[in-house]
Amino acid sequence: MSSIAARPKPRSLPETARPAASPTQGIEPIDESAADRLARTLSALADPVRIRLLSIVASRGEVCSCELIEPLAKSQPTISHHTTILANAGLLVGEKRGRGIWWHVDDQALSDVRHALGESIQ
Repeated sequence: MSSIAARPKPRSLPETARPAASPTQGIEPIDESAADRLARTLSALADPVRIRLLSIVASRGEVCSCELIEPLAKSQPTISHHTTILANAGLLVGEKRGRGIWWHVDDQALSDVRHALGESIQ
């Protein structure tokens, strides 16, 4: 006589161990053109120097390019390269004053990124 091993019954998770509803549930998917814009924006943010640069400008409200050299420990041409990428992505707006360019964050562009990601970033 052969013995057949009984399979254990699947156990259900206690209520506290069940995953909560996702905070992004109910958010509408974005269309193709919005996805293209978001991809360009996120591509611009896919660099630690640019993320730090954007956070410095956001924290100060407005910053001259010359004031970014020391905190980022980068040369002026490198700062210019990174600010141009962020400006082309629509995240920064620059205004030439004298010999310097003063930068501020485009709040609407940043809000659009947050909205597209389901406001999961603050």
